[in-house]
Amino acid sequence: MCGVNLVLHYPEDQAGKAISKMMEATQHRGPDSSHFMRIGTGTYLSGNRLKILDLSDRCNQPLLTADEKGILVWNGALYNYQDLRNELLSLGISFASQSDSEVLLYWLYTFGKKGMARLSGMYSFIFINRNSNSILIARDPLGQKPLYFHQDGNKWLFSSEFRGIFASGLVGKSWNTSQYHPYFYFRHTAPRETFHGGIQQVLPGEALELNFEGEMLEKQMLDVPSKPISLPQIDRFEELIVDAVLKHFHADVPVGMILSGGADSALLYQVWFRETGIPLHSYTAVFEKKYQNKFQDFRYAKRLAKNCHGKHREILVKSEDFRRHWPAYLETLDHPVGDTAGFLTWMISREASPEVKVLIGGAGADELFGGYNRHKAFLLYLKYYKIAGYLKKTLSPLPVFPRMFQKLIKGIGASNMETYLNFAALQSVPPGLFADFNKWFVPENNPYKAALNWDRDVYLIHDILKVFDNATMAHGIEGRSPYLDMPLVNLSMSMTEQQHKSLGPKQWIKELLVQYGSAEIANRKKLGFGLPVGEWLRDDARFRKEVFSMLRQFESEFGGDFPVEMRKLAQKPEAGIRQSFLQLWNMYLLASWKYTHNL
Repeated sequence: MCGVNLVLHYPEDQAGKAISKMMEATQHRGPDSSHFMRIGTGTYLSGNRLKILDLSDRCNQPLLTADEKGILVWNGALYNYQDLRNELLSLGISFASQSDSEVLLYWLYTFGKKGMARLSGMYSFIFINRNSNSILIARDPLGQKPLYFHQDGNKWLFSSEFRGIFASGLVGKSWNTSQYHPYFYFRHTAPRETFHGGIQQVLPGEALELNFEGEMLEKQMLDVPSKPISLPQIDRFEELIVDAVLKHFHADVPVGMILSGGADSALLYQVWFRETGIPLHSYTAVFEKKYQNKFQDFRYAKRLAKNCHGKHREILVKSEDFRRHWPAYLETLDHPVGDTAGFLTWMISREASPEVKVLIGGAGADELFGGYNRHKAFLLYLKYYKIAGYLKKTLSPLPVFPRMFQKLIKGIGASNMETYLNFAALQSVPPGLFADFNKWFVPENNPYKAALNWDRDVYLIHDILKVFDNATMAHGIEGRSPYLDMPLVNLSMSMTEQQHKSLGPKQWIKELLVQYGSAEIANRKKLGFGLPVGEWLRDDARFRKEVFSMLRQFESEFGGDFPVEMRKLAQKPEAGIRQSFLQLWNMYLLASWKYTHNL
């Protein structure tokens, strides 16, 4: 829910105009109410509200304490707000609403930054305490809600979206060519960076405390706690997932689900229906008939929804639908992530928006419990790394082997870190570029846990959650991810390397599905959630021409700054139809976004 913006310590004649433009640029995030207020000379705060809990206007933002000394704008959901509310009530604090927003306001007003450790949910917030003349700005440790900033000495801009900063009119055009490397290989920029040289991201778990003069008082990082545990039985996992579902589905507006046809979203729906008996709106993408034997998600989703008596819709996405909606998607695309799931989720959200205000997704399950194919490949590598190295030497080149086998063998690097990053990348990273990623991949004596940490701390946050937030919020919908409930995250992070290895891929999730009568979904082969880009490039001449034309233009104008492999592919995109179609999409999205937003 919501969009937040702050203009801090700018000249007064600039600040008031900027906050108005920023608030307008993020209005889609909170279409139910938008307001801004002047905090002091050259300092303004704004909030856009999407009403999810307590639909009255009492919770419109900015939200103030009774004495008007505490002021809050925030974006997210606090899943333990009822527990925190009870503690505040015991301290004599009274509430005018039933919302989590008012709880967060008084919690921060009472406990300050020390109270952040008790917050369980997704959030980015800006909290102003007039008593101490301080501004507390923070993002949740799992990075579920974005937050961007621009700093010019003691002048600051903060916004829920990259576009909010840019709309201020206080930041000139800039193009950050250093981000071509991470984007080409991993589909997103480095964690702190954006494609604008003057706009950065507040890191997940980062909390900044500033004064009204824009001076940094303190910076700290919020950690997700973990401690050694005995490997729980499936009954304990079931308790945690039931609790997560009931908390994340709680809202005063209609809630729906994106059903991928896979295990993760299926279990969430099954748990909800078993606990409540309440059917839901659900949505699944379906493609052209000639591709339906390969992309069968819709069949499994339809059967599941029928068993739960749900109101299910299939969203047909053909290549002509893509062409029709692509310009609108680019206009609402906050910052580029080269994942086809972004457009697909945007289309589903567009169709769902008249019916629901919350959409549940299955993000996080793969990252927490080892569900990706690359996890299987990495475990095999760790077990047979000597043989794997020998195979790489003896089997190169690999023209006759399947694409995935080629990727696995080519990906074997000089270290565990290099090997896993190659498995996670769209294609193997040149050895000289690994230094760019060293600080984001934390090597340890437990290489499999290090791999899971990379997926949770980098891939999940900067790809999966970013496209989910952007696609849903573009249509005034709040996206939620129950697998990222803090107790489930604590469980995964507390498990040792051997405990993770002792379980099959998402073993508990699949075992519960079998218990609930959905063995066919539990035993399905893992498929990615995204568009049939490879098929469209092969079969649709118009789509192919548009993509290739855009890439050649992009390369002719800016190719001098591209990585070598990126430039080669952009120059001869037809060579990548079979093996590198994801890289072609990756570059096509980036080029289209750059031209659309005139950067």
